[in-house]
Amino acid sequence: MLMVIDAGNTNVVFAIHNGEKWVGSWRMSTIPNHTSDEYAATLLILLQARGIKTHQIDNIIIGTVVPPILYQLRLLCRQWFGVEPLIASSDLDWGFKILIDNPYEVGVDRLLNGLAAHTLFGGPLIVVDLGTATTFDVIDEKGNYCGGIISPGLTLSLESLHKAAARLPKIGITKPISVIGKETVNAMRSGIYWGYIGLIEGIIKRIGAEANCSYRVIGTGGLASLLAEGTDIFEKISLELTLEGLRLLANRNKTS
Repeated sequence: MLMVIDAGNTNVVFAIHNGEKWVGSWRMSTIPNHTSDEYAATLLILLQARGIKTHQIDNIIIGTVVPPILYQLRLLCRQWFGVEPLIASSDLDWGFKILIDNPYEVGVDRLLNGLAAHTLFGGPLIVVDLGTATTFDVIDEKGNYCGGIISPGLTLSLESLHKAAARLPKIGITKPISVIGKETVNAMRSGIYWGYIGLIEGIIKRIGAEANCSYRVIGTGGLASLLAEGTDIFEKISLELTLEGLRLLANRNKTS
């Protein structure tokens, strides 16, 4: 079995693929000083609940944009599963070209999303990842990574608004009832929600105009489904895109 580990800024996702389908997926908070033993203490219980033995996992791949967490995740794989993990990086065989000035700068999560999206849906396309940051990644018809855009995520924007303005409360993200807010909380929700809808629609329009190309738009990330309620810009919402990218990358770079 293959275990994929997607370590992002907010969550670490562990998922198991048996060669035919995903048989388990678990999410934990990203804690940079978490030890390999602490991860194992939780993960082994979750695996046991699904009837998965550690010796059944013979292949592991890690994708992360949080360097401090990588050492402990490597130890987890070596000490508890007896597997040397493959680390997703721009040096691996991706099956496409990374057409930016410095390929080492791009986050592997964005490459993984591009790999999975093009494999599943074809191209050209734009992947919009609504996570800690909101990113737009442009993939051409051949699957090559052409670059993209990074903007603050919705949660970060709300946190900044709350911290910078003393009278604005801390609120959750929901779709507002109306665009015009009649009190502070609804006004904030409208600004964040419809502001990001405008951001997404506007940037995609500008990308298409600049490239003189019509793109399919794929949404992913924890807030993608919520934002999709307010726009028809997304052709597809695929919440497991990064996990699929890790699986595909591991298959392309098998060491044995």
